[in-house]
Amino acid sequence: MKNNLIAFVLFLTFFSTAFANVTLPNLFSDNMVLQRNSEVTIWGWANPQEEVVIAPSWNNQTYKIKASNQAKWEINIPTPNEGGPFAISIKGYNEIVLKNILIGEVWVCSGQSNMEMNASWGIENADEAVKNATNSNIRFFTVPKLTATTPQNNLSGNWTECTPETMKYFSAAGYFFAKRLQEELKNVPIGLISSNWGGTPAEIWMPEEVIQNDAVLLEAAKTRKEERYGPNQPGRAFNAMIYPLINFKIAGVIWYQGESNVGSPVYDKTFSALITSWRKLWKSDFPFYYVQIAPYNYGENHFGGAVIRDAQRKVLQQVPNTGMAMTSDISPIDDIHPKDKKSVGTRLANLALANTYKTNTALVNGPLYKGIKIEKNKVVVSFDFAEGLHFSNLKSNQFEIAGADGIFYEATAAIKNNTVIVQSDKMKNPVKVRYAWKNNAQSQLFNKANLPASSFISE
Repeated sequence: MKNNLIAFVLFLTFFSTAFANVTLPNLFSDNMVLQRNSEVTIWGWANPQEEVVIAPSWNNQTYKIKASNQAKWEINIPTPNEGGPFAISIKGYNEIVLKNILIGEVWVCSGQSNMEMNASWGIENADEAVKNATNSNIRFFTVPKLTATTPQNNLSGNWTECTPETMKYFSAAGYFFAKRLQEELKNVPIGLISSNWGGTPAEIWMPEEVIQNDAVLLEAAKTRKEERYGPNQPGRAFNAMIYPLINFKIAGVIWYQGESNVGSPVYDKTFSALITSWRKLWKSDFPFYYVQIAPYNYGENHFGGAVIRDAQRKVLQQVPNTGMAMTSDISPIDDIHPKDKKSVGTRLANLALANTYKTNTALVNGPLYKGIKIEKNKVVVSFDFAEGLHFSNLKSNQFEIAGADGIFYEATAAIKNNTVIVQSDKMKNPVKVRYAWKNNAQSQLFNKANLPASSFISE
């Protein structure tokens, strides 16, 4: 009897080993959103050489794939126009059925605490926003805060429908981004993947080898100090919180970070490398829209905040298919977590609607520095997106000019033909201009859309 029992246990052990269950990464769950009008990759694990049959309900077709000798399988499946709910059956020795799936637009929401910030933190009009948040066509996936020294192939979590309870604890900027997209895209389902960590520098969000293989980025990364509220080692959050996502088809990324890189002289290079590395891994030049950091009293003994804002402006020129939402008009200078997240999400969405979806023809960018022309003791500053250029208080004291010695003096500024004419009695031969070059400078220059101009220093 005892021998028979042992034999039975051994048989069960062999059976469970020989016939491993088909499993999926947690990104594939009930309630998920898949990217519309594309080929999405579905992947998972099974016994080596096990045949896996995938049957999506939207086209009544079946797709077959065999697991590799590494026990992994992946397959590309076409998706239709937006719609749902649908189901997908994934069958090997066992069967998994995913339900309540929508086809729509999928965006990754990443960065630090201002992207993480949710209604429960105390955003503007939080109670009203939460109360009206029931929307089954918006879905959320929250990536847990984790680090890893090597790239991971899975993460915990699951997709949920947008309800007052789930919205309350999800990225507020992300939610308002999705809400604005839906207004314009006629209720197309939106899936948001929130992967962020407060207090984190950009270096931890990109592959470590990108930094290791660039002397400038490596030197900058070495200056980072340990922080009690999060990691600072290159690649650590990327390995655990971004790498597991990279096969998942997305429409694009929204990004809200930069405060933890204040003091970095090479943020434009760092940030550009991050965007490029993500696109390379996703094998897609998807749109990447980001928020310019807000004015804040970092301390007046340096210009770190202004430098980062200018670096973020430069990334627009260095990396194609990017857009920047400016926030210097909607952010108090004594709060590093501005509470108006609706305006932030809306401005990000307006960039996407204009540039990605081509449904919005309105002016969606604030004035961006274009160039200067020296006319004797005057400097003529030109801008892109300068229609209706005006000062909020009739005049501005935020322009400064410098000569060859690099010493800046406050200058008078006047608007003419959507350019700004700058001069100073202290400067007869100006060669350089800067604008809003203080950490806490809230822009005084706007265009006809009442969007603020970015800080800049002329090259």
